[in-house]
Amino acid sequence: MFGRPTGTTGAFAPSEARLQPSTPPAPEPHPAQQAAFGRPQEVAGSFGADRPTPPPPPTPAPPPEAVLRAFAPRDGATGLGEPPGGRRARRRTAAAPFWKPDAVADPWRDPYAPAGLGAPAEFPAEEEQAGPVVVDARGRRRLRLRDVSVRLSVLALLALLLVGVTGGTTAWWLGRTADEQPLLAPGTQLSEVSPGVSREPGSVADIAGRVSPAVVSIEVSLANAGATGSGVVVDPAGGYIVTNNHVVSGAADDEEAQIRAVFSDGSGSAATIVGRDPASDLAVLKVEKPGLVGATLGESEALVVGDPVVAIGSPLGLAGTVTTGIVSALDRPVRLSGEGSDTNAVISAVQTDAPINPGNSGGALVDGTGAVIGINTAIASLGGNGTTGGSIGLGFAIPIDTVRDISEELIATGTAVHATLGVNARSVTDGTRDGALVLNVEPGSGAEAAGVQEQDVVIAVDGEAVASSEELVVAVDARAPGETVTLELVRDGASREVQVVLGTA
Repeated sequence: MFGRPTGTTGAFAPSEARLQPSTPPAPEPHPAQQAAFGRPQEVAGSFGADRPTPPPPPTPAPPPEAVLRAFAPRDGATGLGEPPGGRRARRRTAAAPFWKPDAVADPWRDPYAPAGLGAPAEFPAEEEQAGPVVVDARGRRRLRLRDVSVRLSVLALLALLLVGVTGGTTAWWLGRTADEQPLLAPGTQLSEVSPGVSREPGSVADIAGRVSPAVVSIEVSLANAGATGSGVVVDPAGGYIVTNNHVVSGAADDEEAQIRAVFSDGSGSAATIVGRDPASDLAVLKVEKPGLVGATLGESEALVVGDPVVAIGSPLGLAGTVTTGIVSALDRPVRLSGEGSDTNAVISAVQTDAPINPGNSGGALVDGTGAVIGINTAIASLGGNGTTGGSIGLGFAIPIDTVRDISEELIATGTAVHATLGVNARSVTDGTRDGALVLNVEPGSGAEAAGVQEQDVVIAVDGEAVASSEELVVAVDARAPGETVTLELVRDGASREVQVVLGTA
């Protein structure tokens, strides 16, 4: 490896003076060294002279064809580091070696030395340095961000933990302090204010306070059923109470039925039917109870649409209920359809939007002065049955003028007398004019005597237009028996008038 190249004599660089290496004589070994490391006297030659010759190394297998193709010399070269053309080409350029200009003068260069790959370089593992400040390979101190972020995260978690512990401790202390306060405080007195309350005469509160004691609840007990309604004390001295006929009609022919009046103070008393009038849907009861409070009766003729009214009764069994509204219409012909066989009456009603519900029947409709101007009797409902449906703002009351007249007759005689025309009719229209079509004429009636015939259409009574059978009944009922009325009829397309003397119903 370090021999002189072939064809070279003398020193590598004869033109330069070089120092020749000198070999100093080896020192004599010490006797102790000679005893420890010297060859024994009885041993000649090497230590391994009598050892068997090791077998020759196995012939390496030829490299794979793919390796030969990948690493074979290119362009006529015979080995690594040789120029194309082989050794001959190299010898031709020996005066000026191709790999380095000073190759001839370099004693450490041997172009014929075999090339070989050594083991990969090994570098000592870098020692792990603790702490965020580390020293790099050049001896510089640096801040390691990874350790800093970890430490900052730990500090943040500790801060959050500290805040949570502080907050929890504070809440616990405050809660414990609140719990320690007593729940009960004997002798505590709340503030008391007594403002002046102004309830002017005529207010709803004033009216309700004056009229409610005169309104009672009516309870009817039958063998297999019952009914509830309301009533108004009209004669406190005699113990007379007016109500609707359909409230007590079920007990009229039942000897075991019981009727009871319950007053505003909660006391009750048995009641007896004095008289009933199915045509006006009115009835009068009598109770034996001293100290009754009677209602003041007004005049329905003085009412105008828009007057304020108050309804008082026991809707749905809730005694002493007060609702307010106005008069929505007057002289409204309404056909009543109660549960009894004799409750199909037609009345000229006062219409109101004061909420009225089942149970209000027989109760009071009061004006702004506290006077009773009607007896609540019916409601209109979307279901078509006013006895079971709820209020939709259309309630009807019997005018107090009619109530007064009928009640006086019932108290005096037990019955009431009404005028009758003596015909049965139904409402009709021809598209331009409405009227009451006569279905039949009662024998011996005033209508028969006047020549009224079936299929006649009554369109007026005493010059007042009649647009339905209900209006015909109301117009006749407003007269007294024995009076003579003028009927305008339409027969065979022609109009005519007849005089009819009203009979007694």
